[in-house]
Amino acid sequence: MKNYQDHSASRRGFLKKTALAGAAFVAIPGGVRGKQVLVNPQTLQAPKKYSPNDTIRLAVIGMGIMGHNNINAALQVPGTEFVAACDLYQGRLDRAKELFGEELYTTTDYRKILDRKDVDAVIVATSDHWHDHISIAAMQAGKAVYCEKPMVHQLSEGHAVIKAQQATGMVFQVGSQGVSSIINDKAKELFEEGAIGDLILVDIFNDRFSAMGAWQYSIPTDASAKTVDWEAFVGDAPKRTFDPMHFFRWRNYQEYGTGVAGDLFVHLFSRLHRITSSLGPERIYATGGLRHWNDGRNVPDIMAALYDYPATDAHPAFNVQMRVNFTDGSGGGSHARMVGTEGVMELGYNSITVKRNKLSDAPGYGGWDSFGTFTKAQQAEYEMWYKAKFPEKGPEVKSPNEFEYSLPRGYSDHVHHYENFFAGMREGTMIVEDASFGLRAAGPPLASNMSYFEQKPIIWDPVKMEVLDS
Repeated sequence: MKNYQDHSASRRGFLKKTALAGAAFVAIPGGVRGKQVLVNPQTLQAPKKYSPNDTIRLAVIGMGIMGHNNINAALQVPGTEFVAACDLYQGRLDRAKELFGEELYTTTDYRKILDRKDVDAVIVATSDHWHDHISIAAMQAGKAVYCEKPMVHQLSEGHAVIKAQQATGMVFQVGSQGVSSIINDKAKELFEEGAIGDLILVDIFNDRFSAMGAWQYSIPTDASAKTVDWEAFVGDAPKRTFDPMHFFRWRNYQEYGTGVAGDLFVHLFSRLHRITSSLGPERIYATGGLRHWNDGRNVPDIMAALYDYPATDAHPAFNVQMRVNFTDGSGGGSHARMVGTEGVMELGYNSITVKRNKLSDAPGYGGWDSFGTFTKAQQAEYEMWYKAKFPEKGPEVKSPNEFEYSLPRGYSDHVHHYENFFAGMREGTMIVEDASFGLRAAGPPLASNMSYFEQKPIIWDPVKMEVLDS
């Protein structure tokens, strides 16, 4: 990793590269000076054909929203087969058979999945409080694991997952699918080339304005203690009688979920850390409240947080401000902006835009300035000094100051994330979002919850991945 004390070489490299690549950019209206569609890696190679012996056989533990999304993405990768599903609501198991065939093995006991010899990898898409238990047990059973974010429910659980991955040698990947996106690879390249100068601020928000966006998911009319294995769901959470709200809307309760920070902030940290090669912040403060969705939930529906990132060999010191609001009267929206000393990188889901601006060495004078308060004699003397200090330069040949890079049609970062997961299993390639990355991405959001509930800043060690006494 390069030292961020001197970016000049990187910046010159970026400007030279964009000048030479000018033919690859197409002018578009609206002020954007260059636009480029990235190459879809999923179209570069002919699909491989796998024999039955080479097929990766998958099981899903947790057939909720993300369980369905995950298996649908995974099955788009050649050489995969869905052989088993686990869920604690019988209706979801019945639905799995409707969608994937009566031959699909189903159970309400995840341990039976881990005992099966025909399961090579498991997708853990349960409530957050089961992530560590099932991931560790699966790796110890010889299964590769794709675990939905956040990797753990509590900070104290993270190192046990890391140790299990190291001890078993099994492939383990956290499911923040955007981490594998080629748009993030491009953003990382631009960042390391110094496209925006020195990073000083990251401004991110992800606001929503709908009941579904606030996790008021549908509850089936047959939900009962007969159709749901409630005791298995509760696990090590505090004991209580069956409550369909807690089961089908578990994200709303800190006993099973991690709130807006663990559910949404973690995506943003995963992306930021991938682009900047950062290990994480060292000081965290969060505030917020439960302002609108008074439906029994015990987590906030608005959270705003600040994060201090220290200088490292990979990046300068910078600050992050992050927000989620579940009742945004403007209709909802999001943005992620990396602000540097010479530009800004705007990170969209399907594109990134770099806008470059550089401060002049000459500060100027006049206007809203103290210059007008000087005597005429002092103004004349100041003007002579200024012109000598900052002589006028001749016209410069300017390169484009705005670039946009977009994803190609048909590209799926979710499928790409599974391609990387399966490549790790088949070929031993490096897993970018392994257990250590997963804890460093989950750590700041979970520490944000600590800060919110304890009403104090949290000091986080991004290297050791632990909370320090504050």
